[in-house]
Amino acid sequence: MNPAATARSPGWRLRHRVAIVATLAWASAVAVAAPPAAGPPHALEQRPGEARSVETFDPEHTRFSFELRTRWGQKVAGQFPRYDGELTVLADGRHQVRIRLAAGAVVVGDSERYTRLARGERFFNAPRYPYIEFLSEPHSPDLARTGGPLRGRLTLHGVSRMETFILAPATCAKPGEDCDGIAHGSVSRDDYGLDGWQLALGDRVRFTMQVRLQSTQSKLAPPKSAVPKPAPSRNPDPVPAKPAER
Repeated sequence: MNPAATARSPGWRLRHRVAIVATLAWASAVAVAAPPAAGPPHALEQRPGEARSVETFDPEHTRFSFELRTRWGQKVAGQFPRYDGELTVLADGRHQVRIRLAAGAVVVGDSERYTRLARGERFFNAPRYPYIEFLSEPHSPDLARTGGPLRGRLTLHGVSRMETFILAPATCAKPGEDCDGIAHGSVSRDDYGLDGWQLALGDRVRFTMQVRLQSTQSKLAPPKSAVPKPAPSRNPDPVPAKPAER
């Protein structure tokens, strides 16, 4: 049989159309069932009203420090003089604290050698991990007054873990404004890969946060001119002139 004649036969054309329709139907089903292609990740949108207010820290009163113990009971203390952070009041009234410390600015006592070692790769490794960050979970504003556990995520040496700091009870009616908010907490060096000088230093690192809000700086004492002065008499006595010298 001539192949060309077969190709032109009515039966061949019918089978050919059925195959095309079946192929298109299968492709349409696959297209509907297949999940959409993954696009680039999108940043979280900031919903309006998510934060009611944000207050930063007062550098005159705010301090961040840490402390370790040697295997022989001696104390090694340091401070983070460079930092930023804020207290956010959320739309539902809860508070959230964010703190970021500059590891490259850490200072250990008056020792240049210990300061250099603390910043180096065997401890905080500031060139590779320049910041230590803490973001608290949203919590009731009463926590600043009553004290108690302040839970949040600590990022240290490239590792993020949930940690709990203990906030001390307030010593004034408006903690964070009229007095400092103070929290303590210790973490395991082993949890964060801070494995330098294990034979000389203990495993626990104790952090202390002493925080005052920036808004306290706007509460200035009333100027002296605000103190009322007695009104002068209507006919004050004139100051006598200095007599002329003869």
